[in-house]
Amino acid sequence: MLQKKSYIEQVHEVTRSIPFGRVSTYGAIADYLALGSARMVGWALKNSIMMDEIPAHRVLNRNGELSGRNQFPSPTYMQEMLEAEGINVENNKVVDFKKVFWHPGEI
Repeated sequence: MLQKKSYIEQVHEVTRSIPFGRVSTYGAIADYLALGSARMVGWALKNSIMMDEIPAHRVLNRNGELSGRNQFPSPTYMQEMLEAEGINVENNKVVDFKKVFWHPGEI
């Protein structure tokens, strides 16, 4: 018998699908799952921030801002992780956000 995945598990699964060097948004993930809201996606990711297999640093707000940066070990950690993937960040916002944006519907 198949076991239904929890909302948190579904958010984690979509987040793991975000390609290296790309970013998504809380809202895009919420829309794709057709459950909850952007805020609920943020809540689902909050406790997974440092889980190696979940690249929560790739999830931004709808304006491309690093709104979740204070949930990481340091306020610059999220930016450092994104820059390590070749994503430019200035003033806590992804440069060329639309160019690196990935929608979960692209899975």
